Amino acid sequence: MTVSVFINYRTRVGDTFDALALQVYNDEKMAHHIIEANPDFSDVIIFEESVLLKIPIFEDTELPETLAPWRRGL
Repeated sequence: MTVSVFINYRTRVGDTFDALALQVYNDEKMAHHIIEANPDFSDVIIFEESVLLKIPIFEDTELPETLAPWRRGL
């Protein structure tokens, strides 16, 4: 997989890496990509509000329609 771009994501209370992966990639098993892009937060289990994360978007990733436009980088 090749990263084509990163989008910025500001966490909400209760966000987790696997929940974000499920939301963005439709596969919670891809959480390791988000963790690798954010090594300073690799030890966080449940996020507090307003933590800025980089979410890697791969060339073949289709962002879900339900993901808000500002979260898709639009």
